[in-house]
This record gives sequence, structure tokens and C-alpha cells, in this order.
Amino acid sequence: MESTAARTILRIELWHTVLLLVLLAALAPANWVDPTALLAGGIFMGINFLLLSLGIAWVLTPLASKGRVKAGIGLLILKIVIFLALLTTLFFRFDLDAVSFALGFSTLIVAIVVETVRKSLQTEAH
Repeated sequence: MESTAARTILRIELWHTVLLLVLLAALAPANWVDPTALLAGGIFMGINFLLLSLGIAWVLTPLASKGRVKAGIGLLILKIVIFLALLTTLFFRFDLDAVSFALGFSTLIVAIVVETVRKSLQTEAH
């Protein structure tokens, strides 16, 4: 994986963790969110993002260079199916608050936006 891409992915994951902990600290004491569901949504999305980015860098790119794009896409589809099955299991087996889960899930999107804005401001400064 290219070092700048790896650093960007790690910074996004760091922003994601910080945002998740800030939401947890701000909303959980007032009982506005279920802390378990909030963390589960955030962790679920963080792992999914990390596996997706690593999967593209370490699996799809080498397979594509060898002309085996279909195998790489098959592995990506397998990962999606496994994560959807895990998500379904989480909601049907455990009593998770869907709104809290979605809030934790959404922090990754905010983290990506924050990192993109930070990087564009840094680029403009140079």
C-alpha cells in the first residue's frame, strides 16, 4: 500500500475513534444513546473500512495486476456478505438501539469529511 494512502486511512480511523469517544462522552451520561450500540456501530464501521481499504490494497490490486480481477471482486463480495450477515446477527440476537448504532456507524462518514477538509486546507497552505 502506498505510504500516503496508508497514512490517510490511519488518520481517518483516528478521527473516527476521536469522534466516537466524544459522542460517547457527551451523550451517554444523559442517557440519550445506548453506549453499547454506539460503540458497536462505530467499531463495526471502523473494521469494515479498514478491511475494505486493506483488501483493495493487498488483495484486489495484486490480483488485478495478474489479470485475476474476478477473483478479487469475488473476495470483496464475500467480505460484504459476511459483514451483512454479522450486522443481521447483531440486530436479531442482541437488543441494540438502532439509532445509537446508526450514530456510531455514521461517525466514519464525518471522519472522512474532517480528514478531507484538513488535507485540503493543508494543501492550500503550501
